[in-house]
Amino acid sequence: MSQQQKGGDYNQFTTTSDDDVLMKQIIATHADGSIHKVNVRPHLQLIKEIFRYSTTLDRTNIHDLQVSSHMKSLDEKTQKADFVGMLEALAYTIHKISCEISYKCYEGEDAHSTTMVLFKSLSKFSWDAKVVMALFAFAVTHGEFWLVEELCETHPLAKSIVLLKQLPDVFKQSEMQRPRFESFWSLFKAMFDVTESIIQFHELPPQYTSVDQSPISVATAQIPIAVYWIIKSVVTCTSQIIGLTGLGSHKSIPSTIETSDLSSLAQKINNMHEHFTKQLDLCNQYIDEKKQVEAYNRLVQVFETTHVNNMDILKALFNYSNDDLQPLLQGFTGKRVGIEVLRGKDLFLLISDLYISEEELKIFGQIMNKMREPYNMGAPNINPFRKSNVFAPRLESYYQEVWLPVVDKTIPWTEAKQREFDRLQKTMPWYSVHHPSLINSLVIKYIKEKWHFNKKPILVVLEDSGRVTNTNALHMLWIWGSIAAGRILTSSSEKHLWSIETWGIKFLVDGIDENILHWMEEKERIICLYGGEDIDWIRKFTMKAREVAKAANISFEMMYVGKRNPNKELLRRNIDIITKENLSNCWEDCTLTWYFWIRLESMLYSKMKLDQTIENDPIIKEIMTILIFDSSSEKGWALISKGSEIMAKAKGDKFLNCFKEYDKWKGNVEVKGFIQAISDHLDQLRTPHHCNRLILPGMEGMIPEMLVCTECGCPMEKSVSTSVMYSCCNN
Repeated sequence: MSQQQKGGDYNQFTTTSDDDVLMKQIIATHADGSIHKVNVRPHLQLIKEIFRYSTTLDRTNIHDLQVSSHMKSLDEKTQKADFVGMLEALAYTIHKISCEISYKCYEGEDAHSTTMVLFKSLSKFSWDAKVVMALFAFAVTHGEFWLVEELCETHPLAKSIVLLKQLPDVFKQSEMQRPRFESFWSLFKAMFDVTESIIQFHELPPQYTSVDQSPISVATAQIPIAVYWIIKSVVTCTSQIIGLTGLGSHKSIPSTIETSDLSSLAQKINNMHEHFTKQLDLCNQYIDEKKQVEAYNRLVQVFETTHVNNMDILKALFNYSNDDLQPLLQGFTGKRVGIEVLRGKDLFLLISDLYISEEELKIFGQIMNKMREPYNMGAPNINPFRKSNVFAPRLESYYQEVWLPVVDKTIPWTEAKQREFDRLQKTMPWYSVHHPSLINSLVIKYIKEKWHFNKKPILVVLEDSGRVTNTNALHMLWIWGSIAAGRILTSSSEKHLWSIETWGIKFLVDGIDENILHWMEEKERIICLYGGEDIDWIRKFTMKAREVAKAANISFEMMYVGKRNPNKELLRRNIDIITKENLSNCWEDCTLTWYFWIRLESMLYSKMKLDQTIENDPIIKEIMTILIFDSSSEKGWALISKGSEIMAKAKGDKFLNCFKEYDKWKGNVEVKGFIQAISDHLDQLRTPHHCNRLILPGMEGMIPEMLVCTECGCPMEKSVSTSVMYSCCNN
């Protein structure tokens, strides 16, 4: 920040060389080495009561005045033993200062000289105490004046004092004196406002208020000059009151000039108050930021420390403040429960905003249900055809799922958001936070910075000890389903699962469609997966594919897999047309289409997380090829495979042309086999010109700086907005 930003209108305090000289004089009177500490807050309250009472006297007919509430308030404050003790300790100094001010004013000394004398008398007091002591001294003079004025009509002694001091009858001359006293009250208010600000500066936590830290240093430098102007105002006000008597040397001063002086002081001190208010806001903001940093570091330490169980982690997550708090809702019962129900459990923390899709929740729930099927009862795994069945779930301690909704707390919580939250919560049979407000802002910061949450859902895995074993296991869950969920989801287990994995249609549709896996058991059956949104291309491709299959006398099945991030209405319409016209097989449940594509995305992210690239991993090249087909082709794409044999794959137009030119390559079918014959002809149709692109969601911590094109091996150009697009075009 600039000096102006840090200090606001700092130059209004010291703008000339004379002001600099004055500041040096003030500082020279301050005894830094032996400061006398005073608890100024209760003293200031008593002073305010005295002035509030006198203000009421001036503005109300004395005979109709009801002052019992003020007197009761004063009595309550002054009867407390500790407060009486504090007053007794300061009484001598207050009396001395009061007499000193009165004497100087009676003698007609100028306000500056008197103010500097007072600074020397108050040298051992802190800056806030100097102000309060001066105000107390003035309260004595001010209070005596109004007490005598109030009682002079009813008490002989008071009337005698009025005569001796030649005091005016304020209440009889109220209209004439009103401008003068209105100026008094404006100045008093300004003085109290700035005094309050000075006290607030002194009350700031000392561990955060080092004088070399802005904006604290700026405020500290300005306090002495503010104290000067308040004490000078005290002297001026005392002089004005003495000027009302017949004994003062200022009686001849016209009231209009006196009123102008008071108004000028009030304006100056009001400007100071406005400045200090801004400066206090900056200081409090600075301190809050420091506290936030400290609290965040403590939170990080909690998460990075080894614990006996997971309770400390859960208390930190849910802003847990007392044993009675029940921050969780048990989805299958609808009851509020405490975090004790999760003690000693392995946890899946499903973290999302309020826009998690129905498909995600549905598939996640199905996987969790599959994971809980008891193996000892002979229930099948999510996919009985996987050799990965060797990974059985940990039956002795199932994971408990907990939904943590992360919302931006700087945006107001509306009824619409509440309805959406309630709707989502009702769809979840697992645990969830009763309300997003129970998740501390620092926890949200930690989730974003350390676990890289950025709108897209993540799944954080906590062991029963509270140790984080995976900051996002959602990719593993989508790829391997309950097989992954039954293990401790770590990078080592992820590597192991990949080490026993082979690429093929079986892997592509695992956990999605068991019919395709049954087709694969028939050794001679050839399977085609195809995608896209162009229904004209779909009609032409499927019809031509059937013609070729019939001509080649092969058993042939096609499955429409839609498009990644589709127009849902268009996808639904395409599925209806494909079904009605019997063009091919398709998944009538659009959730399966979503699952097919999210698994492919997850495979790519999983591989990248393990530092795999096209150059060192053939599977990642196959994954990227399909994703590029989907992102680049306006028509569609297709791949054909038989069992675990090689795949033939291409964009839609090229594959359609390949089938149209069947007569050119049908002679190779008996020699090379159907798949190899197609693959060879697709190679012949390939040209050096291509335009490929790959669009990925902008997931923090998961997007690589560089990807190479699967077709030519050149680095793809990267562009970033809400998503990340890689493109390679040499056409």
